[in-house]
Amino acid sequence: MTLLHDSPTAVHERLMAEHSAHNYHPLPVVIADGQGVWVTDVEGRRYLDFLAGYSALNFGHRHPVLTAAAHRQLDRVTLTSRAFGNDQLGPFCTELAALLGKERVLPMNTGAEAVESGLKVARKWGYDVKGVPADRARIVVAAEAFHGRTISVVSFSTDPEARGGFGPFTPGFDVVPYGDAAALRAAITPETVAVLLEPVQGEAGVIVPPPGYLAAVREICTASNVLYVSDEVQAGLGRTGHVLATRAAGVDADVYLLGKALGAGIVPVSAVVADSDVLGVLKPGQHGSTFGGNPLACAVGRAVVALLAEGSLLEHTRAMGEVLHEGLRELLGHGTTAVRGVGLWAGVDVDPELGTGREVCERLAALGVLAKDTHGPTVRLSPPLVITEPELHTALTALRHALRS
Repeated sequence: MTLLHDSPTAVHERLMAEHSAHNYHPLPVVIADGQGVWVTDVEGRRYLDFLAGYSALNFGHRHPVLTAAAHRQLDRVTLTSRAFGNDQLGPFCTELAALLGKERVLPMNTGAEAVESGLKVARKWGYDVKGVPADRARIVVAAEAFHGRTISVVSFSTDPEARGGFGPFTPGFDVVPYGDAAALRAAITPETVAVLLEPVQGEAGVIVPPPGYLAAVREICTASNVLYVSDEVQAGLGRTGHVLATRAAGVDADVYLLGKALGAGIVPVSAVVADSDVLGVLKPGQHGSTFGGNPLACAVGRAVVALLAEGSLLEHTRAMGEVLHEGLRELLGHGTTAVRGVGLWAGVDVDPELGTGREVCERLAALGVLAKDTHGPTVRLSPPLVITEPELHTALTALRHALRS
């Protein structure tokens, strides 16, 4: 029942509390509108969006080029299923493959679907190409990783909250410490078909691997005839100032998993991208999706690819990243115990004397900046890539104040 004195925020929060599954603990902000790096809530308050949909909104809210592409396609056709072709699918796959320098694209919907699809492809490749005995394929993964919340992914998660109550779990995964090349090498067996890693661990707190680690992963995979599968769902498509964070380290993976920003926050779009000797193992009827590769998603994805291929946004991201990290370094010892990151992506560890990451995010929201905590003390910062230098300084000033409260 709505009470006369209830605020618009209270009304919406009550509806969510009563009728939405309680699988999230959002900040007490109800967003009604967004443009660029700014959002407005149902009370009319404006905020700088420093989460950007966990990198889904790399290009900001309602980017005019991307929304125009969606509007054009909405007026034509939005879904055909893969029982038929559509005039956006071929061009989307061709253009995305060219952007990444690979040969084939498997279009899906969400990032979690891209990861599940990548796991299936790796196993199929292991049996058909590498010759691993049936049902014996193993995949090496990293501790503290985040690849989604499906049963297979939580089967190898080291986060107790992600795993608790969801067993029995999918077998076939070996977990090693992130950043430890020696541990990875030791985990490889003749039955290993793939290594699945994030080039930067986002959910873990924006953990950047040590220098040379990704190159060592590439060397180990090549020497062991194992696929290197890079999950770039959060790290890719501009977040680090590069199309691919893996390539920024001078390394090429065999398989790339993309999502989030590929749909620009307009529609869910994801993809597995690899060469024909890998994705060619799939035959009709072995994998699919009714919505994967739909014309609306492909039209938006094509517009995203064109923006990234043009290059100026990546250059801008690298420049703004330097501003962000210079400002964050000044906070070391002044309310923070550690800062790290790359491009327009950072993890800030809060001094426990000032409270938790959640409490700092609540203070930030009161100051007009929206961010999200992770793993207790860490605040993640990932604004849309179109942010300007004055807007960055506004957010940094708010963070300084939030760390003094």
